[in-house]
Amino acid sequence: MIASDIIKQLEDWAPPGAAWERDNVGLQVGSRELKVSGVFLCLELNEKVLQQAIQKKCNFIFTHHPLIFNPLKKIDTSKDKKAALIEKVIKNNITVYSAHTNLDFTKDGVSFELAKTLKLKNIDFVEPQNSNQYKVVVFVPENSLEKLSSEVFSAGGGVIGEYDSCSFRLNGYGTFRGSTKANPSIGKKLKFEKVSEVRLEFIVDSWNLNKVINAIIKTHPYEEPAFDIYPLKNKNVNYGAGAIGELVSELNEHEFLEYVKKFLKVDALKYCKGKKNKIKKVAVCGGSGSELIESAIGKGADAFVTADIKYHAFQDAENKILLIDAGHYETEIFSLNAVYTKLKSFISTNGGMKILKYTDTTNPVKFYKH
Repeated sequence: MIASDIIKQLEDWAPPGAAWERDNVGLQVGSRELKVSGVFLCLELNEKVLQQAIQKKCNFIFTHHPLIFNPLKKIDTSKDKKAALIEKVIKNNITVYSAHTNLDFTKDGVSFELAKTLKLKNIDFVEPQNSNQYKVVVFVPENSLEKLSSEVFSAGGGVIGEYDSCSFRLNGYGTFRGSTKANPSIGKKLKFEKVSEVRLEFIVDSWNLNKVINAIIKTHPYEEPAFDIYPLKNKNVNYGAGAIGELVSELNEHEFLEYVKKFLKVDALKYCKGKKNKIKKVAVCGGSGSELIESAIGKGADAFVTADIKYHAFQDAENKILLIDAGHYETEIFSLNAVYTKLKSFISTNGGMKILKYTDTTNPVKFYKH
């Protein structure tokens, strides 16, 4: 198995196109053609993580936080720790791949895994992405419909929620007349033609649009296939920010704070009191999620668990929602469980190899306890 096989599985689940536009996701260092001996999962890469991956003979490293986020102006291995780390990665023939905000925004990604860790039920996005889908309409002869639709679906068209191969089909007639320079697959030049056709409609995510159009052009029997592209304002049910669900049993504020500490394995939390003493509906966002506070309140959440909350955000949320800062690392680390599950299922059916997680912590934030 080579690195590109693993990358394809990751990107089919968390496509780079779903990421924040200024993020740097995907291959960070190394080769897609590398023959993989083992996969190593970590939240971020540092010297200790790299050393453990080398010791465990894992040459494909997955990170959530990108190894390279800002453009590199130089690689001075004598003065720059990151440059020295990159040098060591290359010398040990290791490929590093990162899925950051695309994993944040993906169903069953960072926030969904945080919600599952807190045992929430009926999980959905706090704020689904919108305006990142298109409707494509293509007109195709009946005898070419199944072949063309199959290629479109393979290219990523027709996915709605938990369903794929979704389309609408309407029979009608298409008309055309080719010029002297035309090369019609049906009919003759300069002759008016009327052909039984099907109007095929489907939705496609923006990052798959070019692949779908290329599939249409490649597969369609006509020299000049007719198709329309419509930008949509729909909410995307497969990608969004944060997650919201319900506790199995209602808890009071104190009980819920203890509950969060227990399941996230933390010793301390920052919080402000909410509107209700009883907590049932809970919103979460792995990492920095302060921008979702109002959306969580609007969705009727009794509590919101996230990280990196500023003083004035607590001030504004007080008596509106139980707002909890559980730590950036602490709310994201469980996402590696989701990555492990996705890759384990694929790798175990394709020859198998070891998939390991970093056994220590890369969290730089420490709490002083007297």
